[in-house]
Amino acid sequence: MRTKFTVHHNEHVSSRSFEQVVSVFESAVGSIEDTGFAALLASTKSVEEFQASVQSRAGSSGFMRFLTVDHGAWIARVGLNGKARMYTIGNPLIAWTMLEHDVAAGLNVPLRLMIYEEPATRTTRLSYDLPSSLMSGLKNKKVTVAAKKLDAKLISLAVHATGADA
Repeated sequence: MRTKFTVHHNEHVSSRSFEQVVSVFESAVGSIEDTGFAALLASTKSVEEFQASVQSRAGSSGFMRFLTVDHGAWIARVGLNGKARMYTIGNPLIAWTMLEHDVAAGLNVPLRLMIYEEPATRTTRLSYDLPSSLMSGLKNKKVTVAAKKLDAKLISLAVHATGADA
């Protein structure tokens, strides 16, 4: 089966430096990168313990980092210059609000976003695809309602980090 749907892509173009945007972003997002999600699961035995453990790792934005890929670091190895980081972020408690209606929503949560410096203009950009648009292919109204709440949280984080609307 093949489904077509429209994805809405947002870019926040910032006057802040790459380093400033990364710093503000990472300060607002908790992390589970150091211990890993499997360790969090292994350390909790009940719903209440799981919720408490997730909440303790989420940042002020409500999100946590699952993975950071520093594209700038590896492209330097192949002779290119650039500042770019891709992040996988999310919160299982937020994902739950979608997966309870359709487990297929798990394809698009946690989310990915990119912070990079545009080489030609030296401006910093934070880009991502809106979760509700990614979920639209499921054609599930309850998932869409939950995903629109996730859109708002993600947009708020992006504006906080960049100081710019999409």
